[in-house]
Amino acid sequence: MEEPKTIEADLVVVGGGMAGVCAAVSAARNGARTVLVQDRPMPGGNASSEIRMWICGSGCAEFAEGGLLEEVKLANYHYNPTLKYTLWDHVLRDFLEREPNLHTYFNTTVTDARAEGGRLHEALAWGLTDYTAYRFRAPLFADCSGDSILALPSGAEFTTGREARDTFQEPWGLPKADPKTMGNSILLQLRKTGDNTPFHAPSWAHHYTDDTVPRKDLAYPGDNFWWLEFGGEWDTLRDSREISRELTRIALGYWEYIKNHPDGRGNGWSLDWVGSLPGKRESRRYLGDYVLTQNDTMEGRCFPDAVAYGAWLVDDHAPEGFYHTGEPNRVQSLAPGYHIPYRCLYSRNVENLFFAGRNISVSHLALSSVRVMATCATLGQAVGTAAALATRHGCSPREVGARHLEELQQTLMLQDQFIPGLKRHNPLAQAAHPSCPALADGVERPDAQGTAPHTLALHQGETCSLAFPTATPIRGVRLVWDSNFQDPKRMRFDEGEEVRGRLPDSLAQGFQVEAQIDRQWTTLFTETNNFQRLILHTLPRATPVTGLRLTLAKERTPGQPARLFAFEAI
Repeated sequence: MEEPKTIEADLVVVGGGMAGVCAAVSAARNGARTVLVQDRPMPGGNASSEIRMWICGSGCAEFAEGGLLEEVKLANYHYNPTLKYTLWDHVLRDFLEREPNLHTYFNTTVTDARAEGGRLHEALAWGLTDYTAYRFRAPLFADCSGDSILALPSGAEFTTGREARDTFQEPWGLPKADPKTMGNSILLQLRKTGDNTPFHAPSWAHHYTDDTVPRKDLAYPGDNFWWLEFGGEWDTLRDSREISRELTRIALGYWEYIKNHPDGRGNGWSLDWVGSLPGKRESRRYLGDYVLTQNDTMEGRCFPDAVAYGAWLVDDHAPEGFYHTGEPNRVQSLAPGYHIPYRCLYSRNVENLFFAGRNISVSHLALSSVRVMATCATLGQAVGTAAALATRHGCSPREVGARHLEELQQTLMLQDQFIPGLKRHNPLAQAAHPSCPALADGVERPDAQGTAPHTLALHQGETCSLAFPTATPIRGVRLVWDSNFQDPKRMRFDEGEEVRGRLPDSLAQGFQVEAQIDRQWTTLFTETNNFQRLILHTLPRATPVTGLRLTLAKERTPGQPARLFAFEAI
């Protein structure tokens, strides 16, 4: 066998779900040479075309996730307005390919790793399509695989299963700990076609009747069948083949039961798509310097080292899944949300290992809230940014939190990561005199009612400006437009729906930014086809200016103003 091909980088990210995608992009943008290793042919994980789970997170506009997640959702509306999952894969791929500091290896499975002295040194992988062995080397690693696949070879401490109540004094804790988890799901998508032809499931599928079908109460068209869940009583890693087979038997048999039911509930519906890869909720969880618990989530706790937040309800699924006789899940709403501390995002005993996604340092019950993909994406952005700072300062993940926490938080907020309760510090914004005070008040999202009082409405041809008392060196310009957080920008429910993604009128389409330099107005940059909320334009060198001016050149819909949250020098 040939020697493995060696690839070196500053950061190796393992796993290309939403956490891994955002970790890789944020690290690369912030200056780290980054490699992303993904075992599937496309990015996205549970959100990809082969699983098709909606990206869920906060349920209200005031706490909607921004940053890289909002950026890629807006890009999806721009490039994939009919919201087809197969094109969504390519939107995510483009998101990765645009980064010159980032190289992605698809269809490449990490098989082992080498660690020594409490540090990871390399990850070994196999290319499934090029039949090539790889050796990925870096000073830093980020496990965003969901399954913590670097845990065993690295010796990183981790846990599985459900804790006893006494472990963290959690209200829903068990009298005694057990190894059970939430299960996996294979999703179905139906299409309204008018077709009444019977459906015949394969011979090896389950064939249900009213007397034998579990979950008879849910057997109607109308959702994506997330509750067709199985495997929580097994090992979702080691038993994954058998779990996948059983889920496929369940899914095909369940649709046969619905479609052919004598009461006609399946009339007019056809099975449009059935997943071939289960979406996973839970397996191994790393242990960091802090373990987030159900109490932290339900009490809305704040932490000084917050780098992200969770706002999905506590949503604990029964391990029996489809075969559970009660409700498929138990939920507890949260108001408004809770901080996720940086200490949950790196290993407590492997000094150069980050993690982001559903494998972070949380209890089982906290995981039931943290695991949703919008939250995982923000965790990925936090880890990627922290890895770039660790590279820049030549320090460990733990040292980033100890020595460079404020820089981490401020960098995240500069790049539109929302951390409730924290505000950006920008001396240039304080020195400037804006033509509209709303552009300098630091509020960059709607209020609790979903309205946007902290914005400036601009019609085509209108301007806003910043004035400096003296010539002030700036390195760039930052704009934040209103991208309508009330629209969750989710993929369509099924591909038979007549649904289109439409960029909001409040998002400027064309604009120009000028700077006053030596009493002359000079164009810094012009945008003719904008589709993003955050604009960070960096100048090649620090430039002294006495003023900045923004002109809205084109409304997205004639007569409808664009709305601007922030206009500042950086």
